[in-house]
Amino acid sequence: MGEIHAEWGACSNGTMQSPIDMSSERVNIVSHLGRLRRSYKPTNAVLRNRGHDMMLRWEGEAGAIEINGTEYELHQCHWHSPSEHTINGRRYDLELHLVHESADGKIAVVGIMYKIGRPDSFLSSRLPIPPMKREQWGIDPRDIKIGSRKYYRYIGSLTVPPCTENVVRTVTREQVRLLRVAVHDNSDTNARPLQAINKRSIKLFRPNDDERD
Repeated sequence: MGEIHAEWGACSNGTMQSPIDMSSERVNIVSHLGRLRRSYKPTNAVLRNRGHDMMLRWEGEAGAIEINGTEYELHQCHWHSPSEHTINGRRYDLELHLVHESADGKIAVVGIMYKIGRPDSFLSSRLPIPPMKREQWGIDPRDIKIGSRKYYRYIGSLTVPPCTENVVRTVTREQVRLLRVAVHDNSDTNARPLQAINKRSIKLFRPNDDERD
């Protein structure tokens, strides 16, 4: 992409690009990062076809997550199939990105992996597809289930997660298909290839057994 537009040069030349493979042999297990504190709330949202994916953008205040004492407000979420990140070389069937921004413009993205299995309740009940409705009323981001306190964290490029939950949820093959068909881009995938790690630190937060919520 760096050859197409000069302002996208980091996509070709950057040393902190995403996505990456989170291999056990490269990961440092830590317990000091702290939980991702979420204070989400329902508000109206708009579902938009961006030409390469489907994006759900919250129009009002949808709440925030807190990382290291900084609040990052939730703005939008979108889906990639198959997953962009891999864990120990395994690529999953779907990856959801929740995109947040702090008051000073820093980005934090939480990614959730999915494998084929039972239906995902958020896609089933909150985003009825088909048909893909543009306006969505009272979408509660708390309905997007995460399910684990463990997560990976690393510094990456803006379009993908610096924080990826260490949990794999399930989604049906039909739900994955409908998300791709709705885009109308004649492609079966919208995942960027893996990028070089370049000596970056990848941390896996694992709470102590005696840590309380």
